[in-house]
Amino acid sequence: MTTMATAAPARASQTWYRILYVQVLIAIVIGAIVGWLWPSVATNDWVKALGDGFIKLIKMVIAPIIFCTVASGIAHIQDAKKVGRVGVKALAYFEIVSSFALVLGLVMGNLVQIGHGLAVKPDAAAVANYVKQAEASKTVDFFLNIIPDTVVGALARGDVLQVLLFAILFGFSLMALGERGQRLRGMIDDVAHAVFGVIAIIMKAAPIGAFGAMAFTIGKFGPAALGNLIGLIVLFYATAAIFVVVVLGLIARIVGFSIFKFIIYIKDELLIVLGTSSSESALPQLMEKLERLGCSKPVVGLVVPTGYSFNLDGTNIYMTLATLFIAQALGVDLTFGQQLTILLVAMLTSKGASGVTGAGFITLAATLSVVNPALVPGMAIVFSIDKFMSEVRALTNITGNGIAAVFVSWWEGELDDATLHARLKQPTAGIDTRSSRR
Repeated sequence: MTTMATAAPARASQTWYRILYVQVLIAIVIGAIVGWLWPSVATNDWVKALGDGFIKLIKMVIAPIIFCTVASGIAHIQDAKKVGRVGVKALAYFEIVSSFALVLGLVMGNLVQIGHGLAVKPDAAAVANYVKQAEASKTVDFFLNIIPDTVVGALARGDVLQVLLFAILFGFSLMALGERGQRLRGMIDDVAHAVFGVIAIIMKAAPIGAFGAMAFTIGKFGPAALGNLIGLIVLFYATAAIFVVVVLGLIARIVGFSIFKFIIYIKDELLIVLGTSSSESALPQLMEKLERLGCSKPVVGLVVPTGYSFNLDGTNIYMTLATLFIAQALGVDLTFGQQLTILLVAMLTSKGASGVTGAGFITLAATLSVVNPALVPGMAIVFSIDKFMSEVRALTNITGNGIAAVFVSWWEGELDDATLHARLKQPTAGIDTRSSRR
């Protein structure tokens, strides 16, 4: 800890253009300009490959990071009941906070009824593929899919929940081995350090990935795609901001810190997510930063990966807002019972389609088909702007999972308050400090 205190001023005086979040922010702005002014260049396959390639590089290391972090964390715990206790607390937290996100989306959608008077003729063919995927997605299949066919297959595919399940079982096995498992635990820790070193190398390409992803998005969909639907985008952005500041801010205040300081602390990860529209692109780095923030390593290992399937606050807000918007645009009045059904169905569908490409849109299709099948063709209304809302979904999701890890660590009595406040006061002290990891 002393090393970190002396190293922080040096990083604070680092040349501005060498700071990662500055580079990513500049790349996002340049990407947006290129996509706007030269869409033919921005939609080139090679430009798109810049963003896709960076995300693939990050996904390449997610599985080993989760396995090493979770297995090692559990193996170092002496009480097996603690793991189950942390899991129950995390799931309880997820369901409560997700409910707040869903209710907030419904309240804002009813208060600001921007869908009324929107003269549109939805094209059902444009969203037929998403509807088909939604119909094929069942909650029971989701839970069965948590069990991998083979361990190697789970690691190869990078399926977060499958890797998490095996890591938990492997961690319990190491715990039972006692002293005999000490050497293997040490090897897993060393592998984790090495993989985090790989992440540090990959992150140097973050500005390139952010530029490619943003340029392609703006170039393909363009400002013209916003049109009359700008109101829904603004309302969604505002609702997500209210959720982060009020709901997550209150949770942060209960623990004893400011949500704004936390956002500044993870600004690198937020900008990477903004540029790539993928919350997974910052998952490994977020886990490392949360550990440095004073969170318990086992808690981070269990809460963050699980949260990527069970704690999708941004997706929940999107589903309730979009459902009401589509109903208003099509002139369909939803009863109180139907709106209550939205809450119940969305709570399930947001989990059932996790890990699927376009999950936010697929879960919307599943929700609409249950609430009122007449609303399904209306998905085409928001299809053109879905990409512009995916960034905020991802930003809200990653912020929510970060706060969840801090809260559960505090609830479990394993949050280092001194480290928490020290890091939040000097957020740059948390950058590139792999030597501080235990």
